[in-house]
Amino acid sequence: MIRFTRRAFTAALLALGLASAGTGTALAAAYPDKPINFVVPYPAGGATDIIGRLLAQKLSEAWNVPVVVENKPGAGGTIGNNTVVRAAPDGYTVLVAITALVQQIPLMKLPYDPLKDLAPITRVAVSPSILAVTKSTPAANVAELVSLVKSNPGQYNYGTYGPGTSSHLQGALFNYQNNLDLAHIPFKGAAPLITAFMGDHVKMAFLDAGSSRPQLPNFKLLGVTGEKRLAWLPDVPTLKEQGQKMFEPMGWFGIFLPAATPADIQKKLSDELIRIIKSPEVTKRIEDLGLIPGGDDPEAFKKILVNDAGIYAEIVKSANVVID
Repeated sequence: MIRFTRRAFTAALLALGLASAGTGTALAAAYPDKPINFVVPYPAGGATDIIGRLLAQKLSEAWNVPVVVENKPGAGGTIGNNTVVRAAPDGYTVLVAITALVQQIPLMKLPYDPLKDLAPITRVAVSPSILAVTKSTPAANVAELVSLVKSNPGQYNYGTYGPGTSSHLQGALFNYQNNLDLAHIPFKGAAPLITAFMGDHVKMAFLDAGSSRPQLPNFKLLGVTGEKRLAWLPDVPTLKEQGQKMFEPMGWFGIFLPAATPADIQKKLSDELIRIIKSPEVTKRIEDLGLIPGGDDPEAFKKILVNDAGIYAEIVKSANVVID
């Protein structure tokens, strides 16, 4: 029978820990030594896809390895998200996600826990939403819009990108807070919503700046989400300024890895992507999309995720939002 003294046992544990740390450091030193896969859980051509391809190109140039973008749309992004959750935690399968990642937590039964099964790497960009109405709608601000809808019961509606999206949650919150009867008209994405909106088939919508900026001159813009006005829309007040609550969160695009990925690899990818995001060229390209450049470190991004998840859960509960 082999006996260990307390000192020998402690030394063995320390050696094991150092060996493990050394292995992680060695893996990070060799990373990357093969192609990296960026999973975009939405169709090609959208803002998430554009962001993913921009970062993939710049990361490939910086590290001299192929970075391939793979679109895995379906089930509101959960198919692509789950692909990354279940991938080998080695840094070679990367998720390009959006706010829906945490918005879906109170809305559906997910095969993963976004806050536990994925490691936040960095927030790439922030996407404000803009409350817009058709030019034929006789309202110049939020107060006038609320008064108009209340004076014409059953006559007004709001369009969205689909059930459970930011535009749906924001519209439902606006409806609930102001005791309105706006009918929800869901569409399958940004393009069909914009088409219907421009045709005056819907009267109001919360439009994502990243996908709708070129069409914004076609509408009246009554308010923006977030804590402060947008630099490129200085005359449009925030919804908070106009007395609306819980519209502070803004949409985001973020990068994630499987949670079990070694910390050294997480840091190496995070550091490089933050450098890329903050480079003048990429910053300008993000701003040209109508987005606000990010570059948050993992800890800061984690706090944003937890805070947003709490707010959206409160919105879902308060406004009684359900999806089929």
